[in-house]
Amino acid sequence: MKSTDIKHWATDIAYTLAGILFCGFALKSFLIPNQFFDGGVTGMSLLLHELYHFNIAVVIVLANIPFIIMGAYQVNKTFAAKTLAAIIMLGLCLQFMPYPTDITSDKLLVSIFGGVFMGIGVGLAIRGGCALDGIEVLALYTGKRISFTISEIILGINIIIFLIAAFEISLPTALYSIMTYYTASKTISFVIEGLEEYTGVTIISAQSEFVKERLVMELGRGITVYKGERGFLKDSFDISQPVDIVFTVITRLEVRRLRNLVHEIDPKAFIFTSTIKEAAGGVLKKRARH
Repeated sequence: MKSTDIKHWATDIAYTLAGILFCGFALKSFLIPNQFFDGGVTGMSLLLHELYHFNIAVVIVLANIPFIIMGAYQVNKTFAAKTLAAIIMLGLCLQFMPYPTDITSDKLLVSIFGGVFMGIGVGLAIRGGCALDGIEVLALYTGKRISFTISEIILGINIIIFLIAAFEISLPTALYSIMTYYTASKTISFVIEGLEEYTGVTIISAQSEFVKERLVMELGRGITVYKGERGFLKDSFDISQPVDIVFTVITRLEVRRLRNLVHEIDPKAFIFTSTIKEAAGGVLKKRARH
């Protein structure tokens, strides 16, 4: 095994173990003691635990097994094996790890911080190459057979979970649990997409040579150039000129500086930005931390 493979393998294990510990902490210290719920298979497991008093560790493992089997066919067997190991370890963590259970009973704190720690855990596990909730696999499987998107399927399943919780437990608890799920979802996105938030910038300008030079020499950015044509106006549709379309990636904090730089060269330059979830490699400048 190559050293890079060992490094990646060790990193995946570290992410997964950290994710399991965070999820266990969210469940045992926040959600379960206060009868709160989450979405997905975890939400189903918590609901079964509250309604029928089943052992939560056993329920979470058993509830995820069908989706893990499904994942072996929908994703790959390596993913399914890693997910099964992670789910079993989460069950053991819930059963034997001595988490504190009396941190807070304030519903707002429980809904926010329970969701944050759950989101961190699930996000870290995904970075480690596995899942701690099989709902994504179910949505992927179902989405290939019906016209709904994966997000719509997950939303529909979660609506059912929270409606049952509202009728069987209480409406306020269900509403706070929705806040927990929302917080967890946003935290998962933050963890998966990385701490660095980048913006892709495309610049179309008649002064592209000067723009390219200043982006590289002043901002220290790598650039990619596409060959295109500009013009095609309503009153002169048949007239166009070749142009270099410049693309670069910067941090959000540098967007204003880049726009000012480009407009200083060409006030008529066309600039548009797009959000980049995660970027690595190339000439990327890390955002300064204070």
